[in-house]
Amino acid sequence: MCRWLAYSGSPVRIEDLLFKPKHSLIDQSRHARLGAETTNGDGFGIGWYWRGEAPGLYRSTEPAWNDRNLRELATHIESPLVFAHIRASSGSPVQQTNCHPFRHGRWLWMHNGLIRGFHDVKRELVLAVDPALFPAIEGSTDSETLFFLALTFGLEQDPPAAVARTVGLIEHVGRRHGIEHPVQMTVATTNGDRVWAFRYSSERKSRSLFYSTDIATLRQQHPDNPVLHALSEESRLIVSEPLGDLAGVWNEMPESHWVVVQQGRDELHRFRPLPPE
Repeated sequence: MCRWLAYSGSPVRIEDLLFKPKHSLIDQSRHARLGAETTNGDGFGIGWYWRGEAPGLYRSTEPAWNDRNLRELATHIESPLVFAHIRASSGSPVQQTNCHPFRHGRWLWMHNGLIRGFHDVKRELVLAVDPALFPAIEGSTDSETLFFLALTFGLEQDPPAAVARTVGLIEHVGRRHGIEHPVQMTVATTNGDRVWAFRYSSERKSRSLFYSTDIATLRQQHPDNPVLHALSEESRLIVSEPLGDLAGVWNEMPESHWVVVQQGRDELHRFRPLPPE
């Protein structure tokens, strides 16, 4: 499907996230280990925030490993909150408007997975999007429809509840169309302040997702690692697959859970879809 990462913490250059790790997202674009496909070359995107402004966005249909502009931008952009996504299409066209992250106002959204049978349920799902939001849909992916359904159900007020209602609707519609397992997803979304990530699938066999151990613990485990001492204690990564093999860094997200990364204590909760009333 796809691979993605979400970073929140001390401002870092984007190249430090995308290019420098041993198993970086750029490496994963050609040599993914835990994805449904080894190669994720159907475009990519990065989103970033700076000083309270709305997020910047750069998306391309080029493979991430082959885009010179990405390398150029990555060496100059520094941000405390970065989303990055490499795409392996599940059937929708390779075009810029279908590349993640998707943006609406201050919000970013990216997804790995699919809505199964999307061709059969697309009309019903799209008609459930708030008419005021509908004109903002630019592409043709199930992932963007997922985003705008979540916005319709209150993403900006209560992200976990909005995603739960979105998944509940998709499962309800899909099963009425004879689709046994309608939803497969790992999702990340942010308003520039907090990051929410979800791991869920209708068959309870979700795509891989990992989050990093708190920096204070990692400093104790690896006192001679200079990178860990340069980061604030609030710094966190959420990734489709680990960026390296440093012991103790990566924790697998439990099946059917969501996490919020925020100032202070992060929170991990059980995820349960909410079916339509």
